[in-house]
Amino acid sequence: MDYQTLGEKLKTVLKLEREPVAIKWVSREPRKIPKENGKSRFCTKLDKAMQGEIFYSTSEEEECMGGLKYTGLKDPKEFPKNMRSGSFLVPGGVYKSIPAVQRSWTNNMAVEPDIFTALIFAPLYKAEFEPDVIFIVANSRQGMELLHANAYDSGSHGLGADSGPICSSMAAIPYLTGKVTYGFGDIGSRNNMDLKDEEIMVSIPATDLERIILNLEEMKTKTFFTRKEPE
Repeated sequence: MDYQTLGEKLKTVLKLEREPVAIKWVSREPRKIPKENGKSRFCTKLDKAMQGEIFYSTSEEEECMGGLKYTGLKDPKEFPKNMRSGSFLVPGGVYKSIPAVQRSWTNNMAVEPDIFTALIFAPLYKAEFEPDVIFIVANSRQGMELLHANAYDSGSHGLGADSGPICSSMAAIPYLTGKVTYGFGDIGSRNNMDLKDEEIMVSIPATDLERIILNLEEMKTKTFFTRKEPE
């Protein structure tokens, strides 16, 4: 499948301002893709890829516990107790208490640790590899159209994300469930990414991408999805 062409089609049919991002888990460090220069958070890596960068990242280049835990790059048992308890989130105002953190975390899915060595990030139109998940930043109408396109021929509904970190909701969950996910991001990602307040997030399992684009193209010939653009 030509994901570069699909990336161009997706951006055109939805009139996206930002580049969709291809994400792939790999068991070996790739030879023909550069390693990320320095450390950054998982959410910041998505920003870099939206801006055109192509790179891979190992646990050594990930500076966020969530990015390590939910992508499976590090076993959470290796974290210190204050990180594993979530107590560090209480002073910052993310949760009121440690029990609240723990209850919330039961809803977050994580890739099994120690299976994969690295993640590859690239703007979709430059991806010369077969991605696992496609991450999209969109406005609310574009997000709505993606969800309709997913349901158009399948009747399948996407999974709405709550306040969990996007390394789980927008990466691990679509990877593990094969479901389209959507949401507003969490406070950590929105504080660390260059996002507009009105932008939302949608992630698509790569195996569904071609189907969803074909559905979008067909839907836009139908009455409900035909509208005049504002002058």
